Amino acid sequence: MSDNPERKQINFTIIPEEQPSEPRTYANFCSIAHTPFDFTLTFCEVMPLSEKEMREAAQDHVVRAPVRARIVVPVQFIPNLVAALQEHMRVFQDTYSNVGWTKGDPIH
Repeated sequence: MSDNPERKQINFTIIPEEQPSEPRTYANFCSIAHTPFDFTLTFCEVMPLSEKEMREAAQDHVVRAPVRARIVVPVQFIPNLVAALQEHMRVFQDTYSNVGWTKGDPIH
């Protein structure tokens, strides 16, 4: 038996199987961290701050936001994710450029 058996490549499409009870989760902030092996995307929901929270943020320079989801993906996944996001952003801009949406600076 050979040490390097031939590998047969099979192409397929993955389709998410929606569950009727699966809730959508809203996030408007994403913190990104990485190790040599994976990337961690932490999605949070940042709500408008109260006057008290504004004063505290001005002193501490920190705003705490509840984590809505934390996703860990292998490094090999990231180039395809970036490419997919760029393509969807391009289509979004082409589609909605006539409704008042303008390209702004990224929010980190």
